[in-house]
Amino acid sequence: MNPRRIEKAFEKAKAEGRGAFVAYATAGFPDAEAGFRALEALADGGADVVEIGVPFSDPFADGPVIRSAAYKAIEGGMTLQGSIELAARLRKSRPDVAIVLFSYYNPIYSMGLEKFAQSAAAAGVDAVLAVDLPLEERDELLDVLKPVGLSFVPLIAPNTPPERIRRSAQGLENTFLYVMTVKGVTGARSELPAGLAGRLEEVRSLVDLPVAAGFGISTKAQAEAVSAHADGFVVGSALVKRLAAEGELKGALLP
Repeated sequence: MNPRRIEKAFEKAKAEGRGAFVAYATAGFPDAEAGFRALEALADGGADVVEIGVPFSDPFADGPVIRSAAYKAIEGGMTLQGSIELAARLRKSRPDVAIVLFSYYNPIYSMGLEKFAQSAAAAGVDAVLAVDLPLEERDELLDVLKPVGLSFVPLIAPNTPPERIRRSAQGLENTFLYVMTVKGVTGARSELPAGLAGRLEEVRSLVDLPVAAGFGISTKAQAEAVSAHADGFVVGSALVKRLAAEGELKGALLP
């Protein structure tokens, strides 16, 4: 039975008057054990949802920080199967945290869709985000995720039209819409777009699922500004950059 951890995470954050914190780390970076400790630190440091990034050899949607982390993780032997095993360890040590497996589609397809879905479900993953899987082609993945209790996280681009946003949310539960704040690749930015508040409010008006904004958020002030117009925020590159510099994550996760 699906414990609906993602749904509960957003409900808890809303009840506490804040945005849900979705925190990303690359599996196997800077190495497998340090990477696992980073995942635990995210869960312990206030992340409501932990995104485990599967390293991929052609991470075209990612900026230099996450791209570099992916390459180093691959050099260290991290794979999709290894990332799923890290998810299983995190589920065992932190049973209540919501877990999203964040991947490009090629590794998932190469593993075999049914094998992937069954392995991810057995590991305690809650949902899957396939960065490069378009709306028109996602049913083949959803068809194997849903029977084992897994959900799917849709990506919404800055120029995604209203009807496509509605269709992206249809048939999904225990998940959220990941709204990209800017065009381009991931990476921390000093300022967020001027029209972002209106865009987030528009997306929220179109769907019943929670809306979380990501790409470029790196500080607590930015997270709070986004959360005034969304149900949550995603931080990735800033955390990976800090992990690269310090070798671990501890203390306050956001400056």
